[in-house]
Amino acid sequence: MSVVEQYARAHILTDADRPDEADGGAIPVMLRYDPDRDPRSVCVALPARGRAPGSREWVFSRELLEQGLRTPAGTGDVRVWPCGRVQVVVEFHTPQGCSVVQFETRTLIRFLRRTRAAVAQPVAH
Repeated sequence: MSVVEQYARAHILTDADRPDEADGGAIPVMLRYDPDRDPRSVCVALPARGRAPGSREWVFSRELLEQGLRTPAGTGDVRVWPCGRVQVVVEFHTPQGCSVVQFETRTLIRFLRRTRAAVAQPVAH
C-alpha cells in the first residue's frame, strides 16, 4: 500500500501559536497516511513554533477526522468539528497548551478520499 502525503494551508486560530507570516497566519501543514504503519490513523504535522526546528505531529484516528467533518468529535488530545459550510477546526491539546487550526473542508475531504483509495489498492504479489 502506498503512503499518502498532502500539504494543506491552514490558519492558526490561537494567538500563542500564530507564526509571523504576512498572509494572516496561514501555515503549511502536512497531512500523512501510512497504511502499512497504521491503517486506522492519520498524522497532522504543524511547523514548529517561532524559529524552533522540526514540526509538531499528532497521530489520531482517521475515523475521528471523518466524523469531525459532519459533527463535533473527539476527546482528549484531538477534537474536530465543522465550522460553517466550508471549514473544519481541529484542536490539538498538549501539556504546554492548545493549538486550534482551521482547514478548508474540501482539503480534508480530498485527503480522506486519497486515504481510502490507498487502502483499496490491490496488493502486488
